[in-house]
Amino acid sequence: QVQLVESGGGSVQAGGSLRLSCAASGLTFRDYAVGWFRQAPGNDREFVAGISWTGTSVHIKDSVKGRFTISRDNAWNTVYLQMNSLKPEDMAVYYCSADIYCSGLGWAFTRQPEWGQGTQVTVSS
Repeated sequence: QVQLVESGGGSVQAGGSLRLSCAASGLTFRDYAVGWFRQAPGNDREFVAGISWTGTSVHIKDSVKGRFTISRDNAWNTVYLQMNSLKPEDMAVYYCSADIYCSGLGWAFTRQPEWGQGTQVTVSS
């Protein structure tokens, strides 16, 4: 059974940093692109960042470019989202998904995603 577990969220002040982790099991992790998404109260879930299965291509949402970095460690079946210079508008529940295709030009779902519990990121001003 495929399972992705998000962790690393927390509460920080604006300008602070957090590193989120997405740990995968039940799949050949190195064969999958992975994306991070977020959903704030009252908003739709939105794409934040994605990384190709090789790790050589990434696609980042414009509003977080220069602040967020996505990386992966296939030896540990984990994808990371390093978030720096956090802003109150970054506050959301963050989710990861391996149900995507990702290249440097864009991303798309490969099938209907199944979401885990997510990890809460709270940013105070």
